[in-house]
Amino acid sequence: MRILDRYILKSIIHIFFSCIFVFLFLYIVIDLLSNLDEILRHQATLALLARYYISYLPIMFVQVSPFACLLSTVYTFGKLNHNNEIIAMRSSGLSIFEIARNALIFGLLISLAVFWVNDRFVPVSLTENQKIKIQIEEGSPKGKPKKNEPIINLTLYGLRNRLFFISKFLPATKTMEGITILEQDENQNLTKKIIATRGIYQDGLWKFFQSITYKFDQNGQVIDEPGYFEEEIMSIPETPKDLVSLRQKPEQMNIRQMQDYIWILSKSGATTVIRNLKVDLYQRFTAPFTSIIIILLGIPFSLLMRKRATGMSSIGVSIIVGFLYYVLDAVCLAIGKTGLIMPVLAASLSHIIVLSSSLYLIARLP
Repeated sequence: MRILDRYILKSIIHIFFSCIFVFLFLYIVIDLLSNLDEILRHQATLALLARYYISYLPIMFVQVSPFACLLSTVYTFGKLNHNNEIIAMRSSGLSIFEIARNALIFGLLISLAVFWVNDRFVPVSLTENQKIKIQIEEGSPKGKPKKNEPIINLTLYGLRNRLFFISKFLPATKTMEGITILEQDENQNLTKKIIATRGIYQDGLWKFFQSITYKFDQNGQVIDEPGYFEEEIMSIPETPKDLVSLRQKPEQMNIRQMQDYIWILSKSGATTVIRNLKVDLYQRFTAPFTSIIIILLGIPFSLLMRKRATGMSSIGVSIIVGFLYYVLDAVCLAIGKTGLIMPVLAASLSHIIVLSSSLYLIARLP
């Protein structure tokens, strides 16, 4: 590695990790002070608080890494520009991309790290964080989260175009209470409605008690007499384990789990829900590469800054550029969830626009 490359990379790495540390420290301090009365009232122990904020580390790393990359790039190249070092490098025959090569490689490595952390650790951290938060609010800092606690008001899409509404589900006894199941055709027209007071999973089968089954025609009118059974074996492929996993929120799933969940929903005909989930799924692939794309965007802005200052100017430019980028990304995702563009395009459109703009601005640099 050339001395020049090491000089630029050292500055970027130093500022990047300094930003990560400062952001994490400020978040913990601000969150502690804003929730101090709650913490004291529930008498949360230091060990529980430490677990709570440690569980936030992967989440915060994923969220602040792009901005830290932008700030380190803008500051480093702004300082080089301020000291006329960029002019000296260009005079020696180096192009902008040759000067920024190591910065781009660093951004790519950070993007890959964010992708890995976002898929492997963030879903687990969100689940753990929520459990610890409940422990603190319940005032049981030494207690462990209950694995088999009842699930109230469970709603989920299942196989065979079924929509489940369950008032209470007890994983420990594999029992459902207050059951309503709606079956739909491929056009989301209601074809059957099943109501039962209780259901229990035994020997790989669901047995419903006091069940009533209604059948509907294409106009939504009831046909034939409702079928009533004191006990009835139901042909439902979902197991108690499936009910617990399907209850999981999308943000608490990794990519593999989201793909499985979308596949299950694809059998239910829930078009809007599936489209929204596909946008979120594709965003899991594209969002981590914000770091390298935003570095590309920061390079021309840092070189176009006035030479009078670099410190506060770099922070101001980073805030403005980062804000505009995230606004653009939010708009593209919203358009995708309305169905105006394909989910994969919605998740990548902001990256395409910013990448194209960055390359254009770099090409226009003197």
